[in-house]
Amino acid sequence: MGNTLRERNLTMLTDFYELSMANGYFCCGMKDKITWFDMFFRQVPDDGGFAIMAGLRQLIDYLENLSFTQKDIEMLRKKGFNEDFLEYLLNFKFSCDVWAIPEGTVIFPGEPIVTVRGPVIEAQLVETMILLTINHQSLIATKANRLKRAAGDRTIMEFGSRRAQGYDGAIYGARAAYIGGCDATACTIDERDYGVPAVGTMAHSWVQLFDSELEAFCAYARQYPSQCTLLVDTYNVLKSGIPNAIEAFRREVLPRGFRPQGVRIDSGDITYLSKKARKMLDEAGFPDCKIVASNSLDENIIRDMLIQGAQLDSFGVGERLITAASAPVFGGVYKIVAVEENGVPRPRIKLSENVVKITTPCAKKLFRLYDNESGKALADVVTLFDETIDSSKPYEIFDPVYTWKRKTLENFTAKELLVRVFESGKRVYNSPDIKDIREYCKEQVDTLWDEVKRFENPHKYYVDLSEKLWNEKKRMLDEYSVRQS
Repeated sequence: MGNTLRERNLTMLTDFYELSMANGYFCCGMKDKITWFDMFFRQVPDDGGFAIMAGLRQLIDYLENLSFTQKDIEMLRKKGFNEDFLEYLLNFKFSCDVWAIPEGTVIFPGEPIVTVRGPVIEAQLVETMILLTINHQSLIATKANRLKRAAGDRTIMEFGSRRAQGYDGAIYGARAAYIGGCDATACTIDERDYGVPAVGTMAHSWVQLFDSELEAFCAYARQYPSQCTLLVDTYNVLKSGIPNAIEAFRREVLPRGFRPQGVRIDSGDITYLSKKARKMLDEAGFPDCKIVASNSLDENIIRDMLIQGAQLDSFGVGERLITAASAPVFGGVYKIVAVEENGVPRPRIKLSENVVKITTPCAKKLFRLYDNESGKALADVVTLFDETIDSSKPYEIFDPVYTWKRKTLENFTAKELLVRVFESGKRVYNSPDIKDIREYCKEQVDTLWDEVKRFENPHKYYVDLSEKLWNEKKRMLDEYSVRQS
């Protein structure tokens, strides 16, 4: 399948300070200093209980194609950068190790979701693209999963291309929405490039082009008898739309040996209209004709409509999905956590008056602990890079803030979540097919307790630090405190 990232060189898609610092590192003789950086996020959008990892494939494509052109170098020369540094960039080759959580995995605040180890210039240079790629697609995948959970077993279609923040927002947003649980997209290019099923019916302009609504419906039904879904709210849903749709089905669909696919309602009180439309379609002999709702929907509206008894089979969700309108920023950050000295990673920590902005130092691993009886996820544990968790022995977890809150787990399985994606700059990971990612995402969400999946006041899932990592963080905090006294 094609990939739009490979059709353009995005190496210069960096914040300018990354290049300024890179030039400084080079001139200070630090270009080969090995560092560790983590990407993590601090809060789940919409105050939800979890998020969905997405965007890794595009990040891989970007990292595989890093190279500076002569045009790039000429532009940077005008900014006054060191000539030896510019020569270094002209011969630039990515050589870092990269670990990441696979797409479709459930993720939580505070845990590393991408880790980069390598020369500081390289690790710093990729910051912007790591953040914008993972932040954007994880945001949309998370929103899509909320929508899918609100709809239950009903179909969710992504309809947001025309309201997206640019064409990349439309393309990668549709991809992420499919990973998160949407069943299809209106964005046709995503089927060509990523295999996301593309769907669509008609617009109001089709109906308005004809002299009558019935004539418009019949013409469409003749053209697409096997997949006929009619938009019934151009004039009046109950007085003309549904009656004319029924007549068109009888004239043009049934005689050709097909059954109507559905009707779509795009305005008005959709709950009320769907109930009336369902009764009319059933009485006309079309109980199998689906009713599709669209028009500025989100998970809260969908949930409320279904609670109120709306007779709806599927939903087309546009602007509030593709822009994640209710919480449009994912908020992932990228921070240095260790610097190697003689091959040993030495921890680094960022302090702040704002406690949530204090980073967790050290090169790290991430484990998820699953209950062997229920298969449910019990907790995530962030450990030092050289630690393992032995599932055959009891393991004590504790809250890293309220440390007296402790629990001993038994009969569990520990799974390491971060997988190696690049080794010394060479890709060693193959992205799964997007349909497999979507199914994996569904399976991952199913491992969560219902309390974590609540839309309002979800249970806070445990993300704990190992005893060794917590002790190292505390040591650094205490050391800093002594220095300041």
